Amino acid sequence: MTYSFRPRGVCSREMRVEVDDQGVIRELQVLGGCSGNLQGIAALVRGMPAKEAVERLKGIRCGFKDTSCPDQLARNLEKLLEKQ
Repeated sequence: MTYSFRPRGVCSREMRVEVDDQGVIRELQVLGGCSGNLQGIAALVRGMPAKEAVERLKGIRCGFKDTSCPDQLARNLEKLLEKQ
């Protein structure tokens, strides 16, 4: 299933993540933000269990911000996992 959400406190405007029935990330698309970095993150999490992505990405900060695009992805994946 594909989920869309709006990250808060970062440059990206929208994230779309496809997670299969086994909890594995199949695709990640990010609108806005640092294109190269976010394409890299999308390539790295593709095929990764969402739970593992949360563990690896949660808490990453961007400069002086309290969050980052990877952290926002992790936080929203965590919410999705709680609903399942």
